[in-house]
Amino acid sequence: MHIDLFSDTVCPWCRIGKRHLELALAEWARETAEPVTLRYRSFFLDPTTPPEGRDFRGHMTAKGGGRVPLEQFFAAPRERGAAVGLTFNFEAIEKAPNTLLSHRLVYITPEPQRGALLDALYAAYFEFGRDIGDRGVLVEVAAAVGLDAAETRTQLAGDTGAAEVMADVAFARQVGISGVPFFIFNERVAFSGAQPPDVILRVLRQAAA
Repeated sequence: MHIDLFSDTVCPWCRIGKRHLELALAEWARETAEPVTLRYRSFFLDPTTPPEGRDFRGHMTAKGGGRVPLEQFFAAPRERGAAVGLTFNFEAIEKAPNTLLSHRLVYITPEPQRGALLDALYAAYFEFGRDIGDRGVLVEVAAAVGLDAAETRTQLAGDTGAAEVMADVAFARQVGISGVPFFIFNERVAFSGAQPPDVILRVLRQAAA
């Protein structure tokens, strides 16, 4: 089973979707010995975000056209996240960052560690309000999951991973992916959204059949 998961590092539903997928895969492993390969792929929810980022609350207010209370944006992911052990502390977030650097960091990270790196990025942003568009913050997050800090800093200062990120973004645009999380199973069955684990499990069975 091969799974492509498109997500953005500032997307709360992507964090929840990743956790739901993990729960579904745990059940899947009890049903079958079929090996699973999971590839994390990049997507920009807002490609117009400047390199320095934007004020978070202003950014979210603008997304709602000034008509939707911010807590209305936050309530559903906060509740759905809590149900699977994820904390969302939106009040701690000050900046809506450009996510190119964080996506590059995912590609810089060796594949076996990418899931843990994504979890660390999500926690840094959604629980502690850290600016994951800042190179220094990203180096610290990388070091916390076992990457070499000096090497990571050097790679982020260059363009390592940029081509892979932009290839993902171009592919998503080409095939019409407009929202994330977006899952593709065995390159033939796909769906979008943070579906519950039981729904994902049914899709796994369908893709395998």
